Amino acid sequence: MVMSDNSPFSMSTMFNALQQIHLSNTRLKRLFNLMTSCEGVGQFKDLISTFDQSQLQKMASLLTSDSEYFMEVVRNKYGSRRVQKLLGVSVDVDALFYDAILQRFFDIMTDKYASYVAIRAVVVFDQVKKHVMYKHVLHYALDIALARNALFLSNDLWGNFVVQHVLKLYDLRCTHNVAVSLRGHCVDLSFKKYGSYIVEKLLEAEVSMGMVVVELLKAGSGDRLMRLARSEIGNFVVLKALEVTQKMNRVDLFWDLVQKLMPLRHLLLRSHGSNIANILESCSIANRCSN
Repeated sequence: MVMSDNSPFSMSTMFNALQQIHLSNTRLKRLFNLMTSCEGVGQFKDLISTFDQSQLQKMASLLTSDSEYFMEVVRNKYGSRRVQKLLGVSVDVDALFYDAILQRFFDIMTDKYASYVAIRAVVVFDQVKKHVMYKHVLHYALDIALARNALFLSNDLWGNFVVQHVLKLYDLRCTHNVAVSLRGHCVDLSFKKYGSYIVEKLLEAEVSMGMVVVELLKAGSGDRLMRLARSEIGNFVVLKALEVTQKMNRVDLFWDLVQKLMPLRHLLLRSHGSNIANILESCSIANRCSN
């Protein structure tokens, strides 16, 4: 049987197909090396700014052509940084990355470097894409928390929103697991704007409140609790701790905090901790009246 050159099984057609595969694999390898190189990270943004829309779309298309290939890139420290810089450059490019992220959402969110890509995507994507991604966050929230990604995300400018969403589910097991993941780090987080939000959420939940307060009390052995109480951000955490221990009728923890803070009450009066000083003053008056 004689095959025409137009036949999909002809030698010339198969040779051309093999050539295309070879060229494609070569391009993918070169692109991978470009994306994951430790050199020229700062210059990458300048480089892609010289690309036109078709070139950017081609680059994004190659990066997202295979989910395993995409994961290898975004799991790399430098690959993650460079993909983040490609997000938001155009609607068409975002559409390609959006599909790739959703396809491997859980794998991405539970990886140290890849999660930055998803978090950055939520910041720059349009409202429709953001809404779908938020739904994915909620759907996978428990699994993400159980993957012990809480500490990494809590320390991240964008990533903490994931932990906040998890805590807003008010699932006792989930909240407890987040608290365990953050144990030993709550004081450090309390000094940070976004980290303090998470610590306050943990204080509001009875299942995790005790763990956080005990950590604050341990910080009182030195000067960290007082520095936290006087700081612009941390004072809200200490104030919240006093309020919730009263509200939850944990008298033991409340008075332990008061005793740690009371000796230095005068330092709080003219600082960000003035509201804490007011609570301490009311406790002091109550003690005098009872005597």
